[in-house]
Amino acid sequence: MTQDATSRFSDRVENYVKYRPGYPAQVLDYLQQRCHLTSESLIADIGSGTGIFTKLLLERGYEVYAVEPNDAMRREAERQLKHQPNFHSINCVAEATTLPAQSVDLVVCAQAFHWFNTPQTKAEFKRILKPDSSVALMWNNRRVDADDFAIAYDLLLKKQSNDYECVNHQNLSKTDFENFYRDSKYQLVKFPNEQVFNLEQLMGRAFSSSYLPAQDTDAGKKLSVLLTNLFDWYQIDGRVTFRYDTEVYLGRV
Repeated sequence: MTQDATSRFSDRVENYVKYRPGYPAQVLDYLQQRCHLTSESLIADIGSGTGIFTKLLLERGYEVYAVEPNDAMRREAERQLKHQPNFHSINCVAEATTLPAQSVDLVVCAQAFHWFNTPQTKAEFKRILKPDSSVALMWNNRRVDADDFAIAYDLLLKKQSNDYECVNHQNLSKTDFENFYRDSKYQLVKFPNEQVFNLEQLMGRAFSSSYLPAQDTDAGKKLSVLLTNLFDWYQIDGRVTFRYDTEVYLGRV
């Protein structure tokens, strides 16, 4: 993971915690069934961020090692989850987790793998996983053509960001996944997910993104005006909706 990738969310933590989407319960059900998880299962959440997915795993009774190199995001996860006996926070990068060899029943990467898709990461996952255990890569993929608001919002991001299209996880191709998974074999499943926002919440969701200017900068203030105009045009009863496909890629490495 590059230094830029490690640090770029440091000033977005508050908005990230409040306004980033969670994950449908069906994702947890799917992983439990497909990976034969039990209360004894040990899961490594790599690139765990503020602990959004870690928390869901803990609520299912799993023991979770949350690996996150960003200090601000990791501290937020620790603040929220430190009283959970099955929660273990690790200040490391994906390429060198410090976890023991063949100790993990499942590796999950929620909204993170595109930051560390490297041969070193694959080798590290192979090292820490128990034989024939799996890696689940997942993203909340915002449906940019879901409706007129979604189309207009995506266009605004492209105009106001210098690197939106560069850091977008959708830049990962089928070849990337085939190269990552053993024998190029994996399963992709999708689950519907959505968030409904008032104006304040839409602002928070937008400024949780690392590819947009910080909210208190001149560029951020300009963007706030544009977001307000966008909201006023498309809101229905004071709300707009983000629609996602929660995508889960599952296979062995």
